[in-house]
Amino acid sequence: MAPARRAGLADGVQLERFDPGRDQAAVRLCHELYLAGLPVDDPRLPAMSRRAFTAWLALGWTEDHPEAWLARDEAGRICAWYSITFSERENTHLARLTPLVGPGYRRRGIGTALVRHAAAQAHVRGRTQLAAESRQGSPAEAFCRALGAGLGLTEAVRVLRVSDIPDGHLPALRSRAQAAAPGYALVSWEGPVPERHLANVVALNHAMNDAPIEEQREGQVWDVARLHASQARVAAAGLRHYTVAARCERTGELAGMTQLGVDPFTPHWGFQEMTAVARQHRGHRLGLLVKVVMLQLLADHEPQLDQIVTGNADSNEHMIAINAELGFQVADYWLSWELPVASVLAPQAAAQS
Repeated sequence: MAPARRAGLADGVQLERFDPGRDQAAVRLCHELYLAGLPVDDPRLPAMSRRAFTAWLALGWTEDHPEAWLARDEAGRICAWYSITFSERENTHLARLTPLVGPGYRRRGIGTALVRHAAAQAHVRGRTQLAAESRQGSPAEAFCRALGAGLGLTEAVRVLRVSDIPDGHLPALRSRAQAAAPGYALVSWEGPVPERHLANVVALNHAMNDAPIEEQREGQVWDVARLHASQARVAAAGLRHYTVAARCERTGELAGMTQLGVDPFTPHWGFQEMTAVARQHRGHRLGLLVKVVMLQLLADHEPQLDQIVTGNADSNEHMIAINAELGFQVADYWLSWELPVASVLAPQAAAQS
């Protein structure tokens, strides 16, 4: 049975699936609705630019391209949308959901109708759980709690204001980190991973699976194809992308790495991506070293950059300690949720029986 492409929701609202890679008019309307909700939904961080938003809506955060659905009211005005992703490699019991209802349409049952529609799509695909995230204290948190969703990991979002770093702080941190890391050399590049480093970067992405994740979740299994897909998403978003790595001089392998992106439309902000150290190379302060060197590199390549945002699970004590040394401060908390598909569909089924 194929998923439906059109559906009616509450109060005459109509929902239709669209292709973000082709329907730029629909993407623009979704982006405008996203921007309208930001003052309440996520007021402390910069908005995604249109290009970055389009890339996310079309390609998602993994190689599993999302489905996008657009809701219009009786007058044909966009009032809500949602994106849903079905992983095909890991966590195949999950459907990852991002719903958004326009500020002027909230508390009318539209959000609940979106979740029910998404649950029906998940059910057709054989998924048993909806997964979502919300900012702590936001309307989305209240909505998730009202739906009866189960709370998972909490992620702290931290921001570093580069201009607040004291003079001499980074050189002092680098000196201490290098003293603990004899036998390692630093390498860096801008843009895609050089061919000679592909296998090492795949291995370091595997190392990210040691970071805390939700119970009963599988970490991503990385290969070169998945890495190429990740780089394609970065290119589609238009980010300037930087990597700093530590190379073991004895073996020649990359032992640790950090990556960061800058959106040309919000050049004062940097978006921290992965930081990982291979298990056999831990204990040499390589995580701190590559992040310090990244900041020094950015001072030359992105002189307008003044704030960097990163996120870590509350239980990731090691990375939190590194970020604290650098001067990151907590800006917000994000909560992860899971909701059984069956529990969403049960009231609807009961009403129809």
